[in-house]
Amino acid sequence: MNKTTLTIIILITLSFSTMAQDAKEIVRNAEEKFNGEKSSYSEMVMTIVRPAYTREIEFKNWVQESEESLTLITAPAKEKGQTFLKSGDNMWNWNPTIQRLIKLPPSMMSQGWMGSDYSNDDILNESSLVSDFTHKITGNETIDGYECHKIELTPLENADIVWGKIIMWISKNEYLNFRAEYYDEAQYLVKTHLSRNVKSFDERQLPSIMEIIPEDEEGQKTLVEIKEMEFNIELEENFFSQQNMKRIR
Repeated sequence: MNKTTLTIIILITLSFSTMAQDAKEIVRNAEEKFNGEKSSYSEMVMTIVRPAYTREIEFKNWVQESEESLTLITAPAKEKGQTFLKSGDNMWNWNPTIQRLIKLPPSMMSQGWMGSDYSNDDILNESSLVSDFTHKITGNETIDGYECHKIELTPLENADIVWGKIIMWISKNEYLNFRAEYYDEAQYLVKTHLSRNVKSFDERQLPSIMEIIPEDEEGQKTLVEIKEMEFNIELEENFFSQQNMKRIR
């Protein structure tokens, strides 16, 4: 092998390595933009749309470094007071009506949260888009006037992930996740996640409306509107605990 050929091979290898690293950093930046570098607090309204009915759920959500999260249902009255906790690899649900604490098995993470098109995994942030996948930039597209990287995420072999792949569209300047497509292991599209209506929250620009559209369920979708969001807030040491699940308001 001559020096010219060797140099070309090295440059190509370095180029692919840099692209992979850049793709991972883009996804990481998008995650931190939404969840905060250390922590975040949000108030949201979820609208579940079905052919025969529409219903709303209001909730508060606390997240810390994507490792811990606590979600509190605040409306309607029937579900008010329910909490969901993720701490490390463990997940629980507290139902005040029946005074029961239930540990959620991994098999439930792909199921719809509160009857919506968002999975328990979506709400509780169980899987990490940064550490559980490999990342590759596959193109560039413009969405709502924002130039976006198109990034393909493939789950690692040892990761407990239900998806065969995820494709994300993340804006180049603000790291805003405007679109994500979720495919099963047979590479069929299962659902599409859309984001729009960029607003300022705690001096951060973020889409304020998110929408999940299942591929094979006509007339069905779920919308989440962010009402309030704060970042890098101080949380007590035992905030993400089973005891706090029962008293948080």
